[in-house]
Amino acid sequence: MAHVRLFRHYIHLPYVILGLIDFLVLICAFALAVFFKYFGDLSFFQDNLAFLLPSAVVFALFNLLVMVSLGVHQSRIEDGMSGMMLRTIMALIVGIPLCGFGYLVSSDWLWYLGSSSVLTTATVFGVFLLGSARLLFFATVGKERFKRKVLVLGAGFRARQILEDLKTPFNRKGFTLTGFVALPDEPVEIGADNLLDIPTTIHHYILKHPVNEIVVAVDDRRKGLPMEDLLECKMEGIKIVDGATFYERESRKVALEMVTRGWLVFSDGFTVSSVFGFGKRSLDILAASILLLAGAPLMILTAIAIKIEDGLDAPVFYSQERVGLNGKVFKVYKFRSMITDAEKNGAVWASQNDARVTKVGHFIRKVRIDELPQIFNVLNGTMAFVGPRPERPVFVEQLSEKIPFYSERHRVKPGLTGWAQLCFAYADNEEDTREKLRFDLYYIKNQSLLLDLLVIIQTVEVVLFKKGSR
Repeated sequence: MAHVRLFRHYIHLPYVILGLIDFLVLICAFALAVFFKYFGDLSFFQDNLAFLLPSAVVFALFNLLVMVSLGVHQSRIEDGMSGMMLRTIMALIVGIPLCGFGYLVSSDWLWYLGSSSVLTTATVFGVFLLGSARLLFFATVGKERFKRKVLVLGAGFRARQILEDLKTPFNRKGFTLTGFVALPDEPVEIGADNLLDIPTTIHHYILKHPVNEIVVAVDDRRKGLPMEDLLECKMEGIKIVDGATFYERESRKVALEMVTRGWLVFSDGFTVSSVFGFGKRSLDILAASILLLAGAPLMILTAIAIKIEDGLDAPVFYSQERVGLNGKVFKVYKFRSMITDAEKNGAVWASQNDARVTKVGHFIRKVRIDELPQIFNVLNGTMAFVGPRPERPVFVEQLSEKIPFYSERHRVKPGLTGWAQLCFAYADNEEDTREKLRFDLYYIKNQSLLLDLLVIIQTVEVVLFKKGSR
């Protein structure tokens, strides 16, 4: 199995295994640092291991959380091993003061975290041990070890969308496509090089060419499916999955063109309990309060910079009407990043290199400081910390007419950050908005406190590496 599902969110299995390996390696790195600093005798060290373990676990946990927030494990795909290790070094450096803070909070329990020399030495050991463990892991596992062999039943529009959208190396992390099987009388939109010629039945084919999963991506099921054949495959232990569900799992987004209202009704997800609602609101208040305290100096400096550039009479903030939960309109607050009469001719999409953006505005947009005043929207309950980006009523009206299921994004509170903001760049046209909606629907369908926490800590990567800002 190439994915595990934690609280309804799909996580690629090699990342889970690599994360556990990193956790154990970091514990070993810290233990080595303490051994050379305080012990030197192996038997004496082993006798006192229980006293060391809490500090080692906290050291490993803090560093692992920072690595997740910086996208260390995913960077292996985009940046290679060198990029992965550069982010790891950055994460371990950031982890040193975090561990120091942990010692201040619980000095009677985390004795060894109070030594700066131990933390520094453990960090150096961590870099070398993590690099060695990862090289060994990737050499042992290889590229194909965790991938499932997938056969797709269907060769029409839905099948073509799976092939086109999931064929990139970034998306096709968990599976290998064996090929596509066209049904009789079905329009074929798949190239001949990807089609399988099966003379008998799918069951007979997979007995000779084993696969782990069959994806049913047929455009019109009313014309009939080879149910007996699929049942035989099911009895052989082959997993049978709907095309839209497969697409959601592999891409972490919902395929608008493949789903129907029936699929949304009967598919897993879209369940929210009162316990989740209380937990999410508590997380919103906690995260917003921490961000407000941490961002207060930046907010003061931003206000001063705006005044210096545009004059003492120029407004620092601006408010706009946005559409929130259940379509209710509210006012969102931001630092002003455009000239004061930017929309004298009406509302228009923000664009790249927008001439209306001021010099200060260009900078604060790049590092997302302009959105910090939305903390107050989170605190007053009109927004959540994590959710779809709130849009203006005039654009919502236009997009709801053109994009299917667009209004469904208002089933939850809009967010300061969100799954779509992490996964896709800034949307400044209808097609980009359609793509972001795919990610928004995935979040709404699979929302949980775990997914919210993942979004919050990975937002750090967006800010540091300037992903998705405009």
